[in-house]
Amino acid sequence: MSSVAPTASSPRPNRIAIRRALLSVSNKNGILEFAQALVARGVQLLSTGGTAALLQKSGIAVTPVEAITQFPEMLDGRVKTLHPAVHSGLLARRDHSAHMQALQQAGFAAIDLLVVNLYPFRETLARPSASYEDVIENIDIGGPAMLRAGAKNHDGVAVVVDPSDYSSLLVEMDQHSNTLGWPTRQRLAKKVFAHTADYDAAISNLLNALPASDCAPADRGCMPPDPKTADLYPDILTLQFHRVQEMRYGENPHQSAAFYRESDPQAGTLANYTQLQGKALSYNNIADSDAAWSCVRGFSDPACVIVKHANPCGVAIGDSAAAAYQKAFKTDPTSAFGGILAFNVPLDEPTARDIAQQFAEVIIAPDFSEGALKVFAGKANLRLLKLPLGEAAAIASGRELKRVSGGLLVQTPDRNTMSASELKVVSRLQPTAAQLEDLLFAWKVCTWVKSNAIVFCAGGMTLGVGAGQMSRIDSARIAAIKAQHAGLNLQGSAVASDAFFPFRDGLDAVADAGAQCVIQPGGSVRDDEVIAAADERGLAMVFTGMRHFRH
Repeated sequence: MSSVAPTASSPRPNRIAIRRALLSVSNKNGILEFAQALVARGVQLLSTGGTAALLQKSGIAVTPVEAITQFPEMLDGRVKTLHPAVHSGLLARRDHSAHMQALQQAGFAAIDLLVVNLYPFRETLARPSASYEDVIENIDIGGPAMLRAGAKNHDGVAVVVDPSDYSSLLVEMDQHSNTLGWPTRQRLAKKVFAHTADYDAAISNLLNALPASDCAPADRGCMPPDPKTADLYPDILTLQFHRVQEMRYGENPHQSAAFYRESDPQAGTLANYTQLQGKALSYNNIADSDAAWSCVRGFSDPACVIVKHANPCGVAIGDSAAAAYQKAFKTDPTSAFGGILAFNVPLDEPTARDIAQQFAEVIIAPDFSEGALKVFAGKANLRLLKLPLGEAAAIASGRELKRVSGGLLVQTPDRNTMSASELKVVSRLQPTAAQLEDLLFAWKVCTWVKSNAIVFCAGGMTLGVGAGQMSRIDSARIAAIKAQHAGLNLQGSAVASDAFFPFRDGLDAVADAGAQCVIQPGGSVRDDEVIAAADERGLAMVFTGMRHFRH
């Protein structure tokens, strides 16, 4: 195959006339209206299968593809557009006389506009009842081939994969005598190759994740693999992300940065936000917002989480958003300055008035009342993010990605759903019902604090947070110091440690600060020593059997 482009006989056309269009869509949203609009503008329509039948039923003049290929669809529709009459019409260079002569000699005509979207592979895979055969039959062949052909030749062809582009194309055609310009064709071509790459990635990820089989599905007695048995970690993992914005800088001003969203983000994840007001989000804003949102959405009671530099500096639950905010703010008013605030309930006007008294970078909530929006309107730089909670189960079933030099770490999300019945009491002293509530609250917060993590809590609020230290005892000391600086009393408090106490000194430190009960994973070779220290100091202590490192 030659890699040398043929010599053009005329310059690249800036605008191309739309005279002939081929429509073949799985997603038929808006296709009738678009087809009618094209016909009204004098465009000849070609179409295939179900799309042609829909257009004909609606009284829209359309030529079936088999009329130009002189060959009927076959193999249950697996073959219908894989024909020179179609692909020559898409691939012939309009600026190359030999191409156009060859097209004419073959009795074919150029196709100026291609409208194609593909078989619903992902949608089929998502159906609980989908079989292996169902999924395989929804791998489109002719569609991607046409898309790639037309997009390769976007010098002379406009290719549409997204129904949201229909209206803008009609507007441009009306403004420019039924022509489409080079910038539009190039923009559409970019979308095509991103779309087909994403489509192929979904197929590759499934097939590379299915268990190996010793027999083919066509073999008698062979059971084809069930798509629901696909491994979470395929042999080859292909991902696609879409750029949302470029940023002024990254973590520091000398670093450049951009934010990308997954091609199909899970409901409830940060990437689904809608920004209602404020400056563009920075790199650090997004990182901190993700930490705050991940933490707050784990609570069922009205909750507020305040994050500073990726760590919760105040977390609380209450009867209302306002009550939760007031308690969370008390934990560490100093660190809350310039923080990220997240709520798991809609934000009302009274809460907004409380928040407006401090400086915040970002506020996240499932919704904002009109009154709250009016309060915040006076703070033009304050970023407000509206974000649906989504289903916790859906997010828990996904993957977390972390880039390292030359590679990618992939794991399941850390979701802390520990209940009181799963705790093991290891001390002589039994925790009270109220202490168990505080312990489970502290344990949930501890999940989102950088390791090593120590969290003091009482009454559904954090009192002191020690995060990210190289030794656990230092985290304990820092948490106690921060509580003291905030004027909070740690007497009778509950303490969570994200991993075991390697020595009794950490336990002694929290006891000295006033803690009366402790929750920790256990698992140290010195567990007996630490349990004995708890008994000696009169603390109730429970083991979870599960740690929550966060790096």
